[in-house]
Amino acid sequence: MMIIMPRNRAGAMVPISLQQSLHRKPQAIVGAFLAVMMACVLGLVGWKVSVSRQSTLDRAEADLLNLARSLSQHASNTIKTPDVAMAGMVDLLKFQNPLPERFNAYLQDATRAMPQIQFFAVLNSDGSWRYSSVTSLRSHNNADRPYFAYHRDNPGSELLISGPAESRLTGRQVIILSKRISSPAGGFAGVLVGTIECEFFNAFYSGFSVGTEGGISLLLKDGTVLARWPVQTALRKLTDNLSFEKRVNESVAGFEIVTSPFDGVRKYLGFEQGSEYPVVVTVARSEHQVLEHWRRDLASDALIAGLLVAGVVGMAALLNAQFRFRTKLEQFLREREARVRLLTDNIADIVVVMNGEGCLRYVSPSVAAVLGMDENAFLGRSCLEMVHEEDRYKIVAASRRLKEVGVCPSVQFRMRRADGETIWLECRFRVAEYSPGQDLEVVGVLREITEQKKLEDELSSANLKLTQLAATDGLTRLANRRSFDAFLRDAFVKHSQISVLLIDIDHFKGFNDALGHQAGDGCLKQIAQIIGSATINTKSLSARYGGEEFAVVLPGVSEDKAVRVAEAIRSLVSRLNIYHPRSPRKRVTISIGVAETSATTIDEFALTRDADIALYRAKERGRDCTIAASSLVSEGLEIASLIPSIADVEQAS
Repeated sequence: MMIIMPRNRAGAMVPISLQQSLHRKPQAIVGAFLAVMMACVLGLVGWKVSVSRQSTLDRAEADLLNLARSLSQHASNTIKTPDVAMAGMVDLLKFQNPLPERFNAYLQDATRAMPQIQFFAVLNSDGSWRYSSVTSLRSHNNADRPYFAYHRDNPGSELLISGPAESRLTGRQVIILSKRISSPAGGFAGVLVGTIECEFFNAFYSGFSVGTEGGISLLLKDGTVLARWPVQTALRKLTDNLSFEKRVNESVAGFEIVTSPFDGVRKYLGFEQGSEYPVVVTVARSEHQVLEHWRRDLASDALIAGLLVAGVVGMAALLNAQFRFRTKLEQFLREREARVRLLTDNIADIVVVMNGEGCLRYVSPSVAAVLGMDENAFLGRSCLEMVHEEDRYKIVAASRRLKEVGVCPSVQFRMRRADGETIWLECRFRVAEYSPGQDLEVVGVLREITEQKKLEDELSSANLKLTQLAATDGLTRLANRRSFDAFLRDAFVKHSQISVLLIDIDHFKGFNDALGHQAGDGCLKQIAQIIGSATINTKSLSARYGGEEFAVVLPGVSEDKAVRVAEAIRSLVSRLNIYHPRSPRKRVTISIGVAETSATTIDEFALTRDADIALYRAKERGRDCTIAASSLVSEGLEIASLIPSIADVEQAS
């Protein structure tokens, strides 16, 4: 009788007496197994909880910083427009003394062009009102205002942002923008003042979801609160509460955990300073809301951990029973161990052995479950015969790589089952060890990956849909501004002739104010449908340019034809007969500017600019019309002289 002694991993014999001693104490082995598995489960769950929490905080930090950056840019842009306009007014008033009725009308036009501005006013050197965009000039004096004293005592021409203060015109809280007016000799000649209602920023911030305990604030660098959503009037300066001014001076942007001075709630806060002005935007979310989803996941993780622990305990009990059973069958299992392990590890895979010419010498029985054919149907045949004809080149390429030392090429290909169905398989090849004089043999392990390929195809399809959604405006279903820019840039390179239509809905702000934003959205959708139908099934593009503006790019189309397209769109919009209570025509109309590339068009931005100028002229001529850029040249108008008015047109629309 042969006695077999087991080997350890190093190849040394393990004494049977030691093995028998372990079998005599199966409880110790089960206990050790249970302890190790419990430690692994709890450690894994604890690690997952920690990583998940940190990941949640990292995402919250990124989201808060990104939103703060966007809102900071919005605040800078909101202030930039009136700043530029006020700089021009200050330069004018330094050397000229315009008539009140003319300059007051100019201030009224500027106020209407900038929706964020409540009013403009010019104060004399004694604080009395000189000019104003309000209907009647106020008789009261503003010399007591801090900004007036600041400009009187400081010769600088920079924009001063101050507030919030209660407006003497409306009684509402406003942010004050002011600039010093100097005389030609440099003396103090007065102050130019513009005001922005705090509610302008509050209304904008209310559209962002930061949770019921979150908040968005606009502050000066010294901690003065200019605006906040939700509205909070009790606290107007944060310097003493958060060491705010010191923190802002240390960094342009940042993220920290604070106790809110508004409601005393512990919050995660991201902030960013404005790029051009001494303003800071902070975005805060409460710690409870940031970690809310993580806490829900924590409960599910705890449940899963409990199930795993129960499973481990059950496995330990089963292992204990198996130890007892294993003692009786050990001798038999030792002799069969290698063969059983091989069959167990590869029960779902197909193992093939080929000679150097690719002729099959061995195929495992698992081929019947995968391909529905007996292994004898493959023996003696070339492996290429079984592979789909379009994928045979992959097998040939993989076989060439076998000549490289240590290479185990992997290849995916199709085969047909006995019932005619085509399935996908993945195979790894390896040259089997052989002695000199023996024939070369190649071992291949095949695994069905049909479902995996289906999932990959579904993932590719989903990614394609996501790409399409990223290029589409969510409301109108037209291409968005990013797609428009990319399409126009590409068309400008590929086509020598391009026409662009810029379309604006007339008096759309009044439409929204009178009928509400839901009606405004419905109006945008109807008009977008007409504009989109103009380019459907063509190589052209219809896009939402921004707000109530749309754009159409017509590659290879002359300006004359583009004007006909524009007139057709304008006519169809007019036929919609959408009621507009604040339009002179009592219905929704559109104005269109058309431009075509010419020898002087240096890039796609110049083409868009020409169309924008034509749109501006369409608005000047009473709206509800189409103007071609070439007609402006024929009328003797210099395009370049119209450029400074574009910003006013965009604000007025």
